[in-house]
Amino acid sequence: MHALSVTVDAAREDEAATALWDHGTCGVEVRPAAAGQVELLAYFEHEPDPDELERVLPNAAVAGVPVPEVDWLARFREGFRPFRVGRFLVSPRWEATAPTPELLVVDPGRAFGTGTHETTRLCLEALEELASHRPLGRTLDLGSGTGLLAVAAERLGAGPLVASDIDPEATDASRLHARLNSARLHVVRADAGTAFRPGSFDLVLANLMALLLIDRVAEIRGLVAPGGALVLSGLLLDDVPLVRQAYSACGPPRERRLGEWAALVFDAPDAFSSPAASSPR
Repeated sequence: MHALSVTVDAAREDEAATALWDHGTCGVEVRPAAAGQVELLAYFEHEPDPDELERVLPNAAVAGVPVPEVDWLARFREGFRPFRVGRFLVSPRWEATAPTPELLVVDPGRAFGTGTHETTRLCLEALEELASHRPLGRTLDLGSGTGLLAVAAERLGAGPLVASDIDPEATDASRLHARLNSARLHVVRADAGTAFRPGSFDLVLANLMALLLIDRVAEIRGLVAPGGALVLSGLLLDDVPLVRQAYSACGPPRERRLGEWAALVFDAPDAFSSPAASSPR
Protein backbone atom coordinates (compact mmCIF):
# COMPACT_ATOMS: atom_id res chain seq x y z
CA MET A 1 0.00 0.00 0.00
CA HIS A 2 1.25 3.49 -0.92
CA ALA A 3 0.00 6.95 0.07
CA LEU A 4 0.30 10.51 -1.22
CA SER A 5 -0.48 13.76 0.53
CA VAL A 6 -1.95 16.41 -1.78
CA THR A 7 -2.50 19.90 -0.35
CA VAL A 8 -4.54 22.40 -2.38
CA ASP A 9 -6.72 25.45 -1.88
CA ALA A 10 -10.06 24.41 -0.40
CA ALA A 11 -11.86 25.57 -3.54
CA ARG A 12 -9.92 22.97 -5.56
CA GLU A 13 -10.83 19.99 -3.36
CA ASP A 14 -13.17 18.43 -5.96
CA GLU A 15 -10.61 18.96 -8.75
CA ALA A 16 -7.89 17.27 -6.69
CA ALA A 17 -10.13 14.36 -5.67
CA THR A 18 -11.09 13.76 -9.31
CA ALA A 19 -7.43 13.74 -10.36
CA LEU A 20 -6.58 11.23 -7.62
CA TRP A 21 -9.41 8.88 -8.63
CA ASP A 22 -8.28 9.19 -12.27
CA HIS A 23 -4.82 8.10 -11.14
CA GLY A 24 -6.18 4.95 -9.48
CA THR A 25 -6.54 5.77 -5.80
CA CYS A 26 -8.52 3.23 -3.78
CA GLY A 27 -9.55 5.79 -1.15
CA VAL A 28 -9.20 9.46 -0.23
CA GLU A 29 -9.25 11.00 3.25
CA VAL A 30 -9.78 14.78 3.46
CA ARG A 31 -8.13 16.63 6.34
CA PRO A 32 -8.03 20.33 7.26
CA ALA A 33 -4.75 22.08 6.49
CA ALA A 34 -3.53 25.68 6.74
CA ALA A 35 -6.09 28.46 6.43
CA GLY A 36 -7.99 28.16 3.17
CA GLN A 37 -6.43 24.79 2.26
CA VAL A 38 -7.22 21.08 2.57
CA GLU A 39 -5.01 18.00 2.57
CA LEU A 40 -6.14 14.95 0.64
CA LEU A 41 -4.52 11.73 1.82
CA ALA A 42 -4.85 9.21 -1.02
CA TYR A 43 -4.08 5.48 -0.86
CA PHE A 44 -2.90 3.39 -3.82
CA GLU A 45 -2.33 -0.32 -4.32
CA HIS A 46 0.37 0.55 -6.86
CA GLU A 47 3.13 3.17 -6.52
CA PRO A 48 1.71 6.48 -7.81
CA ASP A 49 3.58 9.10 -9.88
CA PRO A 50 3.78 12.37 -7.87
CA ASP A 51 5.32 14.25 -10.80
CA GLU A 52 2.33 13.44 -13.00
CA LEU A 53 -0.09 14.62 -10.32
CA GLU A 54 1.87 17.87 -9.95
CA ARG A 55 1.48 18.44 -13.70
CA VAL A 56 -2.27 17.78 -13.49
CA LEU A 57 -2.65 19.87 -10.32
CA PRO A 58 -0.43 22.95 -10.69
CA ASN A 59 0.41 24.74 -7.44
CA ALA A 60 -0.55 21.68 -5.38
CA ALA A 61 1.88 20.32 -2.80
CA VAL A 62 2.30 16.60 -3.53
CA ALA A 63 4.41 14.33 -1.31
CA GLY A 64 4.71 10.68 -0.52
CA VAL A 65 3.82 9.68 3.05
CA PRO A 66 4.47 6.44 4.95
CA VAL A 67 1.60 4.03 5.44
CA PRO A 68 1.53 2.64 9.00
CA GLU A 69 1.45 -1.11 9.42
CA VAL A 70 -1.81 -2.08 11.09
CA ASP A 71 -2.57 -5.46 12.60
CA TRP A 72 -6.27 -5.49 11.73
CA LEU A 73 -6.91 -8.72 13.62
CA ALA A 74 -5.41 -7.22 16.77
CA ARG A 75 -7.48 -4.07 16.20
CA PHE A 76 -10.63 -6.17 15.84
CA ARG A 77 -9.82 -8.11 19.01
CA GLU A 78 -9.30 -4.90 20.98
CA GLY A 79 -12.89 -3.92 20.31
CA PHE A 80 -14.46 -7.37 20.72
CA ARG A 81 -16.09 -7.59 24.14
CA PRO A 82 -18.50 -10.19 25.60
CA PHE A 83 -22.14 -9.56 24.69
CA ARG A 84 -25.49 -11.28 25.12
CA VAL A 85 -27.81 -12.74 22.50
CA GLY A 86 -30.90 -14.01 24.31
CA ARG A 87 -29.74 -16.49 26.95
CA PHE A 88 -26.25 -16.78 25.45
CA LEU A 89 -23.15 -14.86 26.49
CA VAL A 90 -20.76 -14.71 23.53
CA SER A 91 -17.23 -14.12 24.78
CA PRO A 92 -13.79 -14.00 23.14
CA ARG A 93 -11.53 -16.68 24.54
CA TRP A 94 -9.20 -14.13 26.15
CA GLU A 95 -12.08 -12.85 28.31
CA ALA A 96 -14.00 -16.09 28.85
CA THR A 97 -15.04 -16.87 32.41
CA ALA A 98 -15.77 -20.27 33.95
CA PRO A 99 -17.81 -22.50 31.60
CA THR A 100 -21.59 -22.30 31.89
CA PRO A 101 -24.41 -23.64 29.69
CA GLU A 102 -24.97 -20.10 28.39
CA LEU A 103 -21.34 -19.33 27.49
CA LEU A 104 -20.21 -19.45 23.84
CA VAL A 105 -16.44 -18.98 23.53
CA VAL A 106 -15.10 -17.64 20.23
CA ASP A 107 -11.60 -17.01 18.90
CA PRO A 108 -11.95 -15.05 15.65
CA GLY A 109 -9.23 -15.65 13.10
CA ARG A 110 -11.35 -14.17 10.39
CA ALA A 111 -14.35 -12.22 11.64
CA PHE A 112 -16.97 -14.71 10.47
CA GLY A 113 -19.38 -16.50 12.74
CA THR A 114 -18.43 -14.55 15.86
CA GLY A 115 -22.04 -13.78 16.72
CA THR A 116 -21.53 -10.08 16.03
CA HIS A 117 -23.28 -10.13 12.65
CA GLU A 118 -27.04 -9.77 12.51
CA THR A 119 -27.48 -13.05 10.62
CA THR A 120 -25.70 -15.05 13.33
CA ARG A 121 -27.69 -13.30 16.06
CA LEU A 122 -30.93 -14.12 14.24
CA CYS A 123 -29.95 -17.81 14.12
CA LEU A 124 -29.07 -17.87 17.82
CA GLU A 125 -32.43 -16.32 18.68
CA ALA A 126 -34.26 -18.77 16.40
CA LEU A 127 -32.47 -21.70 18.04
CA GLU A 128 -33.48 -20.56 21.50
CA GLU A 129 -37.10 -20.12 20.40
CA LEU A 130 -37.22 -23.57 18.78
CA ALA A 131 -35.69 -25.23 21.83
CA SER A 132 -38.34 -23.65 24.05
CA HIS A 133 -41.09 -25.86 22.58
CA ARG A 134 -39.45 -28.89 20.95
CA PRO A 135 -36.34 -31.12 21.12
CA LEU A 136 -33.82 -30.00 18.54
CA GLY A 137 -32.57 -33.53 17.84
CA ARG A 138 -30.13 -34.37 15.06
CA THR A 139 -28.72 -31.07 13.85
CA LEU A 140 -26.72 -29.92 10.81
CA ASP A 141 -24.99 -26.52 10.72
CA LEU A 142 -24.65 -26.05 6.95
CA GLY A 143 -21.93 -23.56 5.97
CA SER A 144 -20.77 -23.63 9.56
CA GLY A 145 -17.98 -21.03 9.56
CA THR A 146 -16.70 -21.12 13.14
CA GLY A 147 -19.31 -23.72 14.12
CA LEU A 148 -20.76 -21.33 16.69
CA LEU A 149 -24.36 -22.21 15.77
CA ALA A 150 -23.70 -25.92 16.21
CA VAL A 151 -22.13 -25.25 19.61
CA ALA A 152 -25.17 -23.19 20.60
CA ALA A 153 -27.48 -25.99 19.44
CA GLU A 154 -25.60 -28.44 21.66
CA ARG A 155 -26.01 -26.05 24.60
CA LEU A 156 -29.75 -26.24 23.94
CA GLY A 157 -29.81 -30.04 23.98
CA ALA A 158 -29.36 -30.94 20.30
CA GLY A 159 -27.44 -33.99 19.22
CA PRO A 160 -25.80 -35.57 17.43
CA LEU A 161 -24.40 -32.46 15.72
CA VAL A 162 -22.66 -31.99 12.39
CA ALA A 163 -20.85 -28.81 11.28
CA SER A 164 -20.24 -28.75 7.53
CA ASP A 165 -18.43 -26.27 5.29
CA ILE A 166 -16.57 -26.42 1.97
CA ASP A 167 -13.88 -23.96 3.18
CA PRO A 168 -10.96 -25.73 4.93
CA GLU A 169 -10.35 -22.62 7.08
CA ALA A 170 -13.95 -22.87 8.26
CA THR A 171 -13.71 -26.56 9.13
CA ASP A 172 -10.50 -25.85 11.05
CA ALA A 173 -12.32 -23.05 12.88
CA SER A 174 -15.24 -25.36 13.68
CA ARG A 175 -12.88 -27.93 15.21
CA LEU A 176 -11.18 -25.19 17.24
CA HIS A 177 -14.48 -23.93 18.60
CA ALA A 178 -15.64 -27.43 19.40
CA ARG A 179 -12.52 -27.76 21.59
CA LEU A 180 -12.87 -24.32 23.15
CA ASN A 181 -16.47 -25.07 24.12
CA SER A 182 -16.00 -28.78 24.95
CA ALA A 183 -18.67 -29.49 22.34
CA ARG A 184 -19.07 -32.82 20.55
CA LEU A 185 -19.27 -31.80 16.89
CA HIS A 186 -18.73 -33.99 13.85
CA VAL A 187 -16.95 -31.62 11.44
CA VAL A 188 -17.27 -32.42 7.73
CA ARG A 189 -15.78 -30.66 4.73
CA ALA A 190 -18.46 -30.87 2.04
CA ASP A 191 -20.21 -28.93 -0.71
CA ALA A 192 -23.52 -27.92 0.88
CA GLY A 193 -25.72 -30.99 1.46
CA THR A 194 -24.10 -33.36 -1.03
CA ALA A 195 -22.33 -35.42 1.67
CA PHE A 196 -25.51 -36.32 3.58
CA ARG A 197 -28.43 -38.66 3.10
CA PRO A 198 -31.80 -36.95 2.60
CA GLY A 199 -34.06 -36.81 5.61
CA SER A 200 -31.13 -37.24 8.04
CA PHE A 201 -31.67 -34.23 10.32
CA ASP A 202 -34.33 -32.96 12.69
CA LEU A 203 -32.89 -29.45 12.37
CA VAL A 204 -30.91 -27.80 9.57
CA LEU A 205 -29.31 -24.38 10.09
CA ALA A 206 -28.29 -22.68 6.83
CA ASN A 207 -26.75 -19.23 7.33
CA LEU A 208 -25.81 -18.75 3.67
CA MET A 209 -26.23 -16.27 0.84
CA ALA A 210 -29.75 -16.06 -0.64
CA LEU A 211 -28.58 -17.07 -4.12
CA LEU A 212 -27.05 -20.28 -2.76
CA LEU A 213 -30.14 -21.05 -0.70
CA ILE A 214 -32.29 -20.67 -3.81
CA ASP A 215 -29.93 -22.59 -6.09
CA ARG A 216 -29.73 -25.54 -3.66
CA VAL A 217 -33.35 -25.48 -2.49
CA ALA A 218 -34.20 -29.12 -3.28
CA GLU A 219 -30.94 -30.34 -1.76
CA ILE A 220 -31.28 -28.30 1.45
CA ARG A 221 -34.98 -28.96 1.91
CA GLY A 222 -34.46 -32.67 1.39
CA LEU A 223 -32.00 -32.90 4.29
CA VAL A 224 -34.74 -32.28 6.85
CA ALA A 225 -36.67 -35.24 8.24
CA PRO A 226 -40.49 -35.04 8.26
CA GLY A 227 -41.54 -33.02 11.26
CA GLY A 228 -38.13 -31.35 11.46
CA ALA A 229 -37.20 -27.67 11.38
CA LEU A 230 -35.23 -25.49 9.00
CA VAL A 231 -33.64 -22.11 9.74
CA LEU A 232 -32.53 -20.00 6.78
CA SER A 233 -30.47 -16.89 7.44
CA GLY A 234 -28.06 -14.62 5.57
CA LEU A 235 -31.01 -12.85 3.92
CA LEU A 236 -31.23 -9.17 3.19
CA LEU A 237 -34.82 -7.96 3.48
CA ASP A 238 -35.07 -7.69 -0.31
CA ASP A 239 -34.12 -11.39 -0.59
CA VAL A 240 -36.95 -12.62 1.61
CA PRO A 241 -39.76 -12.84 -1.00
CA LEU A 242 -37.58 -14.86 -3.41
CA VAL A 243 -36.43 -17.29 -0.70
CA ARG A 244 -39.99 -17.64 0.63
CA GLN A 245 -41.14 -18.55 -2.87
CA ALA A 246 -38.31 -21.05 -3.40
CA TYR A 247 -39.17 -22.80 -0.10
CA SER A 248 -42.95 -22.52 -0.41
CA ALA A 249 -43.28 -26.33 -0.23
CA CYS A 250 -42.12 -26.04 3.40
CA GLY A 251 -45.19 -24.02 4.34
CA PRO A 252 -45.35 -20.51 5.80
CA PRO A 253 -42.26 -19.59 7.86
CA ARG A 254 -41.90 -17.34 10.85
CA GLU A 255 -39.81 -14.35 9.90
CA ARG A 256 -37.28 -12.75 12.23
CA ARG A 257 -35.73 -9.37 11.42
CA LEU A 258 -32.76 -7.43 12.72
CA GLY A 259 -31.75 -4.24 10.94
CA GLU A 260 -31.61 -4.92 7.20
CA TRP A 261 -31.31 -8.69 7.68
CA ALA A 262 -33.87 -11.48 8.11
CA ALA A 263 -34.13 -15.18 8.94
CA LEU A 264 -36.92 -17.62 8.06
CA VAL A 265 -37.87 -20.41 10.47
CA PHE A 266 -39.84 -23.39 9.11
CA ASP A 267 -40.99 -25.41 12.10
CA ALA A 268 -42.29 -29.00 11.88
CA PRO A 269 -43.87 -29.10 8.41
CA ASP A 270 -44.77 -32.65 7.32
CA ALA A 271 -43.70 -32.25 3.71
CA PHE A 272 -40.07 -31.16 3.75
CA SER A 273 -38.80 -34.15 1.81
CA SER A 274 -40.22 -35.22 -1.51
CA PRO A 275 -40.57 -39.00 -2.11
CA ALA A 276 -37.56 -38.87 -4.42
CA ALA A 277 -35.45 -37.02 -1.86
CA SER A 278 -36.36 -39.45 0.90
CA SER A 279 -34.96 -42.54 -0.82
CA PRO A 280 -31.53 -43.66 0.44
CA ARG A 281 -28.46 -43.11 -1.67
